[in-house]
Amino acid sequence: MTKITLVAFDGTRFDVDAENGSTVMENAIRNSVPGIEAECGGACACATCHVYVDDAWAETVGAPEAMEEDMLDFAFDVRPTSRLSCQIKVRDELDGLVVHVPERQA
Repeated sequence: MTKITLVAFDGTRFDVDAENGSTVMENAIRNSVPGIEAECGGACACATCHVYVDDAWAETVGAPEAMEEDMLDFAFDVRPTSRLSCQIKVRDELDGLVVHVPERQA
């Protein structure tokens, strides 16, 4: 299992054990992380699972692909480390990953 920390906007930390191959969004929903709405269910068709990847993890997580970048245009308060959590696949290299949930979703 890969350990991921999701930090809600109010600072509440959710430390979860995530299966490789799942997405950060799936783990956020499974653990009732507030602020992750995931209206499209992970199809990269909305921006309601927007997160900020912690700076220390940005390079390891990688940049969004074109389709995700298009969806991020609809997100609230996009930053250089913004990603859609439905597009971040859990893998061994992400053990210890920290992501932050924005104040609100688009």
